[in-house]
Amino acid sequence: MVTAMNLGAKSLARLKGVHPDLIAVVRECAATTPLDFIVTEGIRTLARQKQLRAAGATRTLNSRHLTGHAVDLAAVVDGEIRWDWPLYQRLATAMKEAAGSLNIPIEWGGDWRFKDGPHFQLPWKSYPQERDQ
Repeated sequence: MVTAMNLGAKSLARLKGVHPDLIAVVRECAATTPLDFIVTEGIRTLARQKQLRAAGATRTLNSRHLTGHAVDLAAVVDGEIRWDWPLYQRLATAMKEAAGSLNIPIEWGGDWRFKDGPHFQLPWKSYPQERDQ
């Protein structure tokens, strides 16, 4: 079972290529929230993005995942991934608090018209589209 203090090897591997500021927020959140979560996806290829769009899981081919400026997180309860909306509201609160403590701006997909509760990204305005690592 993954604990909030330990993201686990798979989650850490999924952060490879993600912008260091976003990695810092995820790590701070994991260290400070009692809600367990895993990283389900960090950087993704255009082919993967096209696959997700074809499946209706996204509406864009211009995702922040393509440049390492976004992550998807999944809440874990009793060792199982859960998709209950209130868990993602709690996770968003924890991520926003972690980001605030590090003075790093983030956006949550759950605040959008097309709700995406697992999605967190660095804002376009503060971070350019290009890979800036």
